[in-house]
Amino acid sequence: MTAPTYTGSILVKTRFLPLGVGKSVVVDLPRDAKDVLVADPKIANAVIRSPQRAYIIGAGVGQTNVVFFDADGGQVASYDIAVKRDLNGVRAALRQSLPGVQIEGVGEGVILTGSVSNPLEAQQAGEIAARLVGAADKVVNSIVVRGRDQVMLKVHVAEVRRDIIKQMGVDLSVSMNYGTAVVNFNNANPFTAFGAPLVSGNSLSASSILRGLPTVTTTLRAMESAGVIRTLAEPNLTAISGESATFIAGGEFPIPAGYSCDPTTHVCTTQITYKKFGISLNFTPVVLSEGRISLRVMTEVSELSNDNAITVSQALTGNATNSITIPAIRTRRAETTLEIPSGGSMAMAGLIHQQTKQAVNGLPGLDQLPVLGQLFRSQDFVNNETELMVLVTPYVVRAVAQQELSRPDDGFAPSSDAQSALLARINRIYGVAARIETVGGYQGNFGFIID
Repeated sequence: MTAPTYTGSILVKTRFLPLGVGKSVVVDLPRDAKDVLVADPKIANAVIRSPQRAYIIGAGVGQTNVVFFDADGGQVASYDIAVKRDLNGVRAALRQSLPGVQIEGVGEGVILTGSVSNPLEAQQAGEIAARLVGAADKVVNSIVVRGRDQVMLKVHVAEVRRDIIKQMGVDLSVSMNYGTAVVNFNNANPFTAFGAPLVSGNSLSASSILRGLPTVTTTLRAMESAGVIRTLAEPNLTAISGESATFIAGGEFPIPAGYSCDPTTHVCTTQITYKKFGISLNFTPVVLSEGRISLRVMTEVSELSNDNAITVSQALTGNATNSITIPAIRTRRAETTLEIPSGGSMAMAGLIHQQTKQAVNGLPGLDQLPVLGQLFRSQDFVNNETELMVLVTPYVVRAVAQQELSRPDDGFAPSSDAQSALLARINRIYGVAARIETVGGYQGNFGFIID
């Protein structure tokens, strides 16, 4: 709102005049002007070319005012000048490419308003405005996306681990008597490749029982183990275009994080923090156009491991101590950004880890004998192979009616007390004792059966 300015008995009204940087406007004055006052020449400038005509030129972004005076010092005209960026060229470009977007100048920056059909168009408008002002932080993007798409991500995380352990060793003990002298020979061969003694296995012992001869005891220790571990997770997540979604299936294990001591009782307690492990998934979808999705995926598979575990001793009351073993975490992580059509699949494979350990321990010299050397040595062989593969399939989805969806417990009917006690059933037979409502027009028997 402009405020009137009084000059004697003549009322001069202040007018608002918007200008662009580097633009000018011609002002016709009601009376002859002799002098002009510009509050901030860095923002605008005024030039009097004739007694009743002047030019006002925008120099920089900001606000100022211009006042014209006659020969007697009375005010002829007053203008509030708001100099903004010249947005006519940008408006024409946006009107041609993005008709629903409007741009206005705010101080040193600009603000974008309106609505577009997808996030890609909003991003393009923001990039055009950022080129105008020279920095993206000076652009306020208030564009509304009409009917933002939702993306469902179907993920298969499969991991297969194969472990093979072979251990064989001979413990030899000999005792010989020579008069009053006793000579003992003990040879115990450790297993070092696995990092622990014999995990499990069989042992065979033999010893001499003849009187007067040296006592010889031999123990053969052998174990061979082969195992396969299969891990499979199939999480399905749905997120709005441009937003992130996270899924984790696993657990948390405690980790000591220091001590807290009471200065009065001098009793210290262990502070505990928790570390997550398991299968986690994080993805951020952006629907570029109809059926095209820009997808950023990060998946991680972690498990507890005793390979690099550490043991922490905790002091108790008196001289007692307590040992806490903190396991390590074995992690497999994959992160990527790609463009993929709706319903297309992408595989992140080749995450293969193979570790082979083999150790031979024995008595120097004797363990190299061709045949008898087996009595003085042990062999330890460990082979670990792990392969991880991730399949990702995004879909552009829409909301559906509730009757078009089904639950895992649809059609499940618990058995009656008589069936449970007499026939050992935990569910009824479909189509006999319970009425099941069909879903989606299917007329057959279906549902979730517990064996």
